[in-house]
Order: sequence, then structure tokens, then C-alpha cells
Amino acid sequence: MPPLRTALLQSSGTPGSVARNTEVLDDAARRAAADGARLLVCPEMFLTGYAIGDDVPRLAEAADGPAAQAVARIAARHRIAVHYGYPERDGDTLYNAAQLIGPDGTPLANYRKTHLFGGFEQRWFTPGEQPVVQAELDGVRVGLMICYDVEFPENVRAHALAGTDLLLVPTAQMHPFQFVAESLVPVRAFENQLYIAYVNRTGPEGEFEFVGLSCLAGPDGTVRTRAGRGGELVLADVDPALLTASRAANPYLRDRRPGLYGSLVREAAG
Repeated sequence: MPPLRTALLQSSGTPGSVARNTEVLDDAARRAAADGARLLVCPEMFLTGYAIGDDVPRLAEAADGPAAQAVARIAARHRIAVHYGYPERDGDTLYNAAQLIGPDGTPLANYRKTHLFGGFEQRWFTPGEQPVVQAELDGVRVGLMICYDVEFPENVRAHALAGTDLLLVPTAQMHPFQFVAESLVPVRAFENQLYIAYVNRTGPEGEFEFVGLSCLAGPDGTVRTRAGRGGELVLADVDPALLTASRAANPYLRDRRPGLYGSLVREAAG
């Protein structure tokens, strides 16, 4: 299989304006497709902004709502798959969600964040209950996750065991936790033998300061592309041949001893 060229959109857009953020996404999709990308990954809560406070209920939409339909039209127009974060409404329940739309505009997968970070998220959102959500794109098995989720090693290992090749992690990663982008994400990719696309917001937003540093990390632990601290569109390839070679050479998953790991599912003391 040929490599899957992947574009990472590092941007905070315009918090509170779905219309403006959709325009930013449309322009990024156009530029990414022109550079040969087949997949565009956007940050956490990209369609609405992250620090939107009491506007969460007003801006939240169903997974097939007007904003999703607008993204589907963008994907189909530029023939590129789009993965974006948004607040999802399901009846009276709100989720911090991310959705993958195929290059023909067809919804491929929707994921609800399972580990909520901080008081803001815990106030407004209900945690999702499905840890592994996947879809196929150009022969690559794509997994979905959001921000804080990737900091739990059990979460990423579950994807590795389910055969995920490329893990998409839209994030709102803030100061002073930039070590997650710089160090933790490449290690997660190496120890689980998969690619991770970690795509952040940038700059000040409400009480937060987002640090950028979006990256695509490979199964060999190297970073294929890394954004800086400002708004940026960066591209790199997800190479199935490298995945195959790296998995053959690395014994982590083969050498596991699951019978020893029962304590991982017990409640922590204290």
C-alpha cells in the first residue's frame, strides 16, 4: 500500500464561531489536498472552540447535525478525509467528541472522549464508554482518541491490540504540560508500534494557553513532522511498509504476559 499522506491543522480558529471555523477548515482541506494529503486532522473542539464556557450547550450538535453536514461537503469537495473535534449533543447528554468523515463525505466513525480533563470538561460533558473506535482509510486502520485519553497507557495499548495503525488524537494541550507533546506521544507510538497524529490548539484562549507542538510520531519513536507554537499546517506520511518492518523487529506486543497484569483493572489504593 502507498503511504497515507496526513495533514495536521494546528489552529484555534475563532472560538464561538462555527461558521468561521468551518471556513478555516475548508481552506486547510483545499491546501492539504493540493499537497497530496488524503487525511486532514483538526484539534479538539475545533468547530466551536475549546474555552467556550456556558456556550457549550448552545453550540453542541448531533453527530449528523448541520456542522457535520458542512464538514462532509468540504471533505467531498476536496476529496480528502477530515477528522475534527466538536461538542456532541445526544438528547440532553453532551460529549466531547471527534468525528472522521471519508473523502466522499461519508461519516466513518464518531468517538466520545473517555477521560475528561479538569473542571471545565467534567462540568459539561459525560465521558464516553467505548475505548476503541476504528475505521478503514486507504487500507490503513485508523483509531480515534481525544487529548487526555492518550496519557493513559492502557488506552493506547487497547488500540495496539485491536490493530490500529494510525491513532488520531485531536488535543487542547496547554501550558505547562508540553512534555506530553514533546516526549510522551513519541514514546506511546514506539511502545505500541503505531503512528500517532497529535494535533493541538495554539495560543491563549480563555483561561488556557495552548502550546501547539502538533506532531506525527512513528512506530520507531521518531517524529515525522512537528509544528511550532503558532498556527500551522504540516504534512507527513503514514507508511504501511515502515509499520510492517517495525512491528517485525519490535517484540513488545509479542512478549506481553497478560496474566501478570490483573492489577491494571483494579481501583488504585487511596
